[in-house]
Amino acid sequence: MEKQEGRIAAAVRLDDAWYEALSPEWGEWGGTDGSAAPGAEGPGSPGATEAAGIYAEVQRSAAFQEVRGRYRRFVIPASLAFLGWYVAYVVVATAAPGLMARPVAGAVNVAMVAGLGQFLSTFLLTWAYARHARLHRDRAALELRWAVFDRRARGAEGDER
Repeated sequence: MEKQEGRIAAAVRLDDAWYEALSPEWGEWGGTDGSAAPGAEGPGSPGATEAAGIYAEVQRSAAFQEVRGRYRRFVIPASLAFLGWYVAYVVVATAAPGLMARPVAGAVNVAMVAGLGQFLSTFLLTWAYARHARLHRDRAALELRWAVFDRRARGAEGDER
């Protein structure tokens, strides 16, 4: 983490197990100058190998697969619906300019209403995604995260003995 300035700099803490244990496919282990971050484990260190094993096991677990399945069951249909709505807007605007120019109320025409509908649907989709995540995925993902954190903490305690 970059140097923090201000009076709350001392309050910034990085106790998160996910911060220190990177997956090898995420790229370099150190900063841009090649130095390792304080407390970060390199790809060949025993802690990194253990963490990679834990994460691979978690990825194969039924709980993780359920969280990913819930994510996909929402995101794929929602993305396709939104993309379809956007493409329909562009196609109608291109193919039927007379329809889009039809007045709705005063100077407001169908194109303006549909364009505002694009913005409205973006905000609606964002709200629906946040609600779905809160109701269907966050609790399970948090429980899974703490299970991994506890497993890593127990492994670290065993290394210190």
